[in-house]
Amino acid sequence: MADRWGNSRVDSRGSGADGGEQAPGADLHLELAGPGSKRDRLMRALREAISSGRLAPGTRLPPYRSLARDLGIAPNTVGAAYGELVAEGWLTARQGSGTRVARRGTPLPRQRPHHTAAPPRRPAYDLLPTSPDAAAFPRADWLAATRRALAAAPHDAFGVGDPRGRPELRAQLAEYLARARGVRTAPHRIIVVAGVAQALSLLGTVLRGPVAVESYGLEFHRSLLAAGGRDLVPLGVDAHGADIAALPATGAGAVLLTPAHQFPTGGPLHAERRAAVIDWARTTGGLVLEDDYDGEFRYDREPIGALQGLDPDRVVYLGSVSKSLSPALRLGWMAVPDHLADALTAAKGTRELWVGSVSQLTFAEFLAAGAYDRHLRRTRRVYRRRRDQLVATLAAHAPHLTVSGIAAGLHAVLDLPPGTEPQTLRAAARLGLAVNGLSPYRHPGSPVPARDGLVLGYGTPPEHAFAGALEALCLALPPGPAPGPAPGPGPGVAGERGA
Repeated sequence: MADRWGNSRVDSRGSGADGGEQAPGADLHLELAGPGSKRDRLMRALREAISSGRLAPGTRLPPYRSLARDLGIAPNTVGAAYGELVAEGWLTARQGSGTRVARRGTPLPRQRPHHTAAPPRRPAYDLLPTSPDAAAFPRADWLAATRRALAAAPHDAFGVGDPRGRPELRAQLAEYLARARGVRTAPHRIIVVAGVAQALSLLGTVLRGPVAVESYGLEFHRSLLAAGGRDLVPLGVDAHGADIAALPATGAGAVLLTPAHQFPTGGPLHAERRAAVIDWARTTGGLVLEDDYDGEFRYDREPIGALQGLDPDRVVYLGSVSKSLSPALRLGWMAVPDHLADALTAAKGTRELWVGSVSQLTFAEFLAAGAYDRHLRRTRRVYRRRRDQLVATLAAHAPHLTVSGIAAGLHAVLDLPPGTEPQTLRAAARLGLAVNGLSPYRHPGSPVPARDGLVLGYGTPPEHAFAGALEALCLALPPGPAPGPAPGPGPGVAGERGA
């Protein structure tokens, strides 16, 4: 039907004398605006749709009787407009084929500005620590889980739902996190979010006072807390994780940590510091925000349980599938203390920001069927092999550089000589290698000296490109110290020669 502005959305499933039944489901949007008769306005609208490319060459138009009915004008008017556009060459009409946009009625070329920047060239190799190998996503298992989840889904799954998330997923997460990560929680204390970023945004609005952060971490995460009005205070980081001893002097009411595998420097939070931060939280009423971003991937050490298991009332546990499955799923969770659950649920607010029910139901089924555990075991073997290949390649080609943070996770840190990080990144870019330096992760007010280094994500490249990425990395690295002069023959050797 035409609206009061003369616009029409035409469902071209009707039939008529000018072409018979149309292919179902095609819609046509026309704006009959401006001066002139209805025929003139219709012809002008069709010309505009064709010349702009909205109606591609070969597109079959609705039968003129159907279009006339939807536009509220006489069939003869539409028929006359079609006939005139056929004569002009915009349309073609054949018996049995209907009325179509003429092949020569191609859209006019768009005007280009005289000076256009060339699109950035995509790097040939990628060692960014941003995601797992996209080719490893378990498509068949995920599809099977989706089918089972949709078949069993209750009708209310397709309504507005609960802002905390689907109960099926929260129940499965409570079981999985307890079994695999030592998290002590219950379904009513879990809130499903669109990744850790959304969780930090919500926390930034409900926390009070400053938040302490590790001096090395994601600037993006720091900015989310700051956007909620929180002042950020950096804590030093060393081989044993964050400097918890400095926490009381910050005056912070909460602290954001990556205790299982500090990001990006790579070390776990030492056992004494784990106990100390819980004591701090209990004594001061503070809160620990635990980002367990890659706790599933452990290689050379016994599993380290979540910090949350030491005190569920003082720790907010944050997790997601961004490193284990894919960041494209936009699926994460918070296990929260009871006293924060209502405030965080209210802060979640607008339902357009909620995670889709189908994704939640699918992941719940994926967990229940054991597919998530199988996927993690399979990818853990792949990433450990890549980690070993990275370490062996660097030992062979850059023995003068130190690699660290390799006991877990999907990235390592390669320390560089002071002042060489910028030139190394430029060399990598020339070789088509995408890689991050260590400097951007450092809080500008960090109490620890800056380090030069590279953050090497060995999870991202597909299998076929990993060896090439390592070769490009080795070519970009600064050379080692020049060898000294070869030692001359000792006195004993010289005496034998002279004898």
